[in-house]
Amino acid sequence: MQENEKIIALLIDAENVSQKYIQCIISEVSLYGTPAYKRIYGDWTLPDMSGWKKMLLDNNLSPIQQFRYTQGKNATDSAMIIDAMDILYSGHVDGFCLVSSDSDFTRLAARLRESRMTVIGMGEQKTPGAFKAACDTFKYLEVLYESQQPKTAPKKESRPAKKFAAKTDVKPAAHPEAAKPAPHPAPVTFDLKELTRSIREILEVESDEEGYMLLSQIGVILSRKYPDFDTRNYGFSKMYKLIEATGAFDTKAVTSPGGGKIWAVRAK
Repeated sequence: MQENEKIIALLIDAENVSQKYIQCIISEVSLYGTPAYKRIYGDWTLPDMSGWKKMLLDNNLSPIQQFRYTQGKNATDSAMIIDAMDILYSGHVDGFCLVSSDSDFTRLAARLRESRMTVIGMGEQKTPGAFKAACDTFKYLEVLYESQQPKTAPKKESRPAKKFAAKTDVKPAAHPEAAKPAPHPAPVTFDLKELTRSIREILEVESDEEGYMLLSQIGVILSRKYPDFDTRNYGFSKMYKLIEATGAFDTKAVTSPGGGKIWAVRAK
């Protein structure tokens, strides 16, 4: 482990998150640091938790059992919150990754940030805005999941040869859609025009005399303004490609202090 590597506590609400997201969760949190704590919470006596059990060993997750004392109430909330505070006071971490779509963790995220902890939130698009705003950055699980799916080239349609056959009374199946494969979750869509407007506002205040501003600085301000900002939300892997797609900005390459090339942007 590098000396300046950040230590992250990964806490997952298993009763609120599907096990299919585990690989993208682990991959994404690793971009921010080393997940030294990897705990997952739920009532493991319930049959609908069986899908998670194989994932525990494969991903070195520590299951935390929490019985449901009230019917229909998520049992993980209190256990996750208590553990998070214990980890915070241990002084052994630099940040937390809270994986849930539940607004009950809003106050926890805010409290951790008050203690100068970096808070990464992950959840589905249905996550309430209050929880997203309480995090330093928030990632949509649907977007992370889709970005890791292998892209296949579209198949060319081949026209079947015409055959002259006698008409029959055979009818098509009553429910042909039942044979179709289950679709992936609908991609999260965001308004590119709204993003363009926000970038223009940033440039008006922060740009130099020629109207240019470093692309990396724009990205930092957007992340502060919108905790759920991510270029992948718009279908782009890089900020530069997203800026080009708007068609509203000029770009130029400048030399960084280290000698490399970086991009600067200004409004057209």
